[in-house]
Amino acid sequence: MDTIKQIIDKYNNTSLILRIICGLVIGAVLGLLHGGLPVIPLLGTLFVGALKGIAPILVLCLVVSALAQGNEGLDSRFRLVICLYMISTFLASVIATVLSFVFPQTIKLSTVAQAESIPDNLGDVLQNLLTGMVANPIDALLQGRYIGVLFWAVVMGISANKVASDNTKKWMSDISEIISLVVRWIINMAPFGIMGLVYENVATNGLSIFTDYGKLLLLLVSCMLLVALVVDPFIAWLVLRTNPYPLVFRCLKESGLTAFFTRSSAANIPVNMELCRKLGMDKEMYAISIPLGATINMDGAAVTIAVMSIAAANTSGIQIPLTTALALSFIATLGACGASGVAGGSLLLIPMACSLFGVDQDTAMQVVAVGFILGVVQDSVETALNSAGDVMFAATAEYAQWKKDGKSLPEFLGGTTKLPE
Repeated sequence: MDTIKQIIDKYNNTSLILRIICGLVIGAVLGLLHGGLPVIPLLGTLFVGALKGIAPILVLCLVVSALAQGNEGLDSRFRLVICLYMISTFLASVIATVLSFVFPQTIKLSTVAQAESIPDNLGDVLQNLLTGMVANPIDALLQGRYIGVLFWAVVMGISANKVASDNTKKWMSDISEIISLVVRWIINMAPFGIMGLVYENVATNGLSIFTDYGKLLLLLVSCMLLVALVVDPFIAWLVLRTNPYPLVFRCLKESGLTAFFTRSSAANIPVNMELCRKLGMDKEMYAISIPLGATINMDGAAVTIAVMSIAAANTSGIQIPLTTALALSFIATLGACGASGVAGGSLLLIPMACSLFGVDQDTAMQVVAVGFILGVVQDSVETALNSAGDVMFAATAEYAQWKKDGKSLPEFLGGTTKLPE
């Protein structure tokens, strides 16, 4: 028993990032050498399933508890983080549109994707967004529809803030802490889950995923990297007036890396919550801004919608005026905000954007099919960009308030404030 305890202690005392890298390498090697071990993929399925199962409950409890005990000091930070999320998503779509004109792409179409529900226009997207908000909250919890979970959590939290007793608010806080502890236990097992996810990916696809439709994939990933490493840091610098890259790289390492493999911003909410705690942020702030970011901070989705839609138009021989293409940026921004509530994410919103250019529905659906092929890499990078940005902009808004209040920035940003372990 002592030996087992020592192994467990050694595991827990090792950096989570190092453990994740080890799981990644082991999964990749096993996937290349032996692709027929069904137990290993099960680890990935269980890990992602556990995160997805607990995440809606976590969002509900944290947001209700935060708003129930909240104060007016949250207001300015909350407004700022919403602005940062929306500006970032809009600029991401503009970057994707411009680069699609500089490096025009066409697509080799071969298959037609089938989908049960695809928005045909911007009105459908807004309608889906609004109806999703007021959906049955129990149904939203069971199906992981975060628009509905977030809306009802905000409503219940504001209501509790006005009428709940101190004991009730304390009870809400305790429930929130219990769920948070369960989440930390799940995250501690991330190396095994990521090993399973990488193993399945490599065993199924090998290295071919990096050669099929390479140019289009290169443009998608390049746009996302440009947003992650240039656009978003510039926005953060405008707000903080200090070198943002230590914050950017930390968010990419501790949030983006996990999101790359789970491929779900919602499933990565618990990871982002823990990172916010390490960054010394106010729980009242990040308990709301992180779930909100997983819903509306969709830089990667905006890039995907813009690039794939323009490529579809090029493939159809449709000449697009630059002004019309820039209008796509607004549609891609609004459409991206509704992507999390649509099965298949951003890909199923491509036909909506294609309709702006007069691309026929059959061609648009074939583009969606190509998107699913590229999604092995594209969706991973997209999710990593979205999730890391959720934390980065929440932290930017938080640290901006620190400066306004005369408080020093954290040490890793050149200040003197020490952060928690």
